[in-house]
Amino acid sequence: MEFSKYKKTVIACAIALGIGVSGGYYFFGSPSHTQQTTVREQTKQSKPITETRNTYVVQAVKESGPAVVGITTQVFQKDIFNRTIYAGEGVGSGVLIDNEGHIVTNNHVVAGAKNGEVTVSLSDGSTVTGTVIGTDSQTDLAVVKIKPPKDIKPIKIGDSDSVQVGEPAIAIGNPLGLEFKGSVTSGVISALARTIDEQGQRFPLIQTDAAINPGNSGGALINADGELIGINSSKISKEGIEGMGFAIPINSAMTIVDSIIKNGKVIRPYIGVWAVDRQTAARNNVSYEGDGLLIVQLDSNGPAAQAGLVEGDTIAQIDGKDITTLLELKERIDAKSPGDTILVSYTHNGKMKSTQIKLGQATSK
Repeated sequence: MEFSKYKKTVIACAIALGIGVSGGYYFFGSPSHTQQTTVREQTKQSKPITETRNTYVVQAVKESGPAVVGITTQVFQKDIFNRTIYAGEGVGSGVLIDNEGHIVTNNHVVAGAKNGEVTVSLSDGSTVTGTVIGTDSQTDLAVVKIKPPKDIKPIKIGDSDSVQVGEPAIAIGNPLGLEFKGSVTSGVISALARTIDEQGQRFPLIQTDAAINPGNSGGALINADGELIGINSSKISKEGIEGMGFAIPINSAMTIVDSIIKNGKVIRPYIGVWAVDRQTAARNNVSYEGDGLLIVQLDSNGPAAQAGLVEGDTIAQIDGKDITTLLELKERIDAKSPGDTILVSYTHNGKMKSTQIKLGQATSK
């Protein structure tokens, strides 16, 4: 097979590519060209809520709603004379996760923030300046830091690995901008371990039918106990398709978030392989019917090449476990640390071989 023929096509399958599932980010143009809707909130409570009305949704939102914030990013662009001009504002959501003032959001919500600063709108109506301390385009995650408010109430972190299909799911965010801040939609967990962009996706996503609209990006997906189980990240928005929203599982997200808080960036292991699985090969007209991952390109100075793997080899197992998809490879590698050694079983010229590969280090951008 002439592998060079396919390199340009499958280069997008690189292990280091971003998740590519950016979702609801609501953009306001320049003020002179923008019409915004004024929405009045009615918060007066005339009498105590009855037990019948005090559902799990009400209780969960009371518990977690104050931790969901709005994030406004000023957007600047270059004009035809290469001058930097103000283009408008982008509005998304974020979730306050600790008493130190760290907020999790999506990378695309804060991308391009001037001087790394954003405006954070708190649930009590006040606004503060937030600093973007780190981003990771590969997982579409970012962390913003604010001075902790006096009555800070971070969200409770749940366990996304324990989530079950069919259980209640509640999304909180700012669809269509801050006029609709703190909007709540509810539904169920529709599916787990979803793949919507296998070439760039870093880990499986949670699917829900709770409405997720532009502006909800970075907001909270919570369970019936008010615990954070996911960061709302995208929505399939095609004509005739409704009720398909996606969130980054919080267990996966917190690994990225912790690295950003500690290092200001994500430090992840690196194997130096560009590969395709059977499904990706078919989509790119590559003739491959194997069960493992076909290597189509290698970093000549990367760990895999240094261990003796070459283009045309097929990765079958890592540490004794079968590898059949790109997502599985990413998950197995991401579970390790730079400097760790893995056992890779692969096919070379029709013969099965095994070798130890010491993983290198890659950093987020």
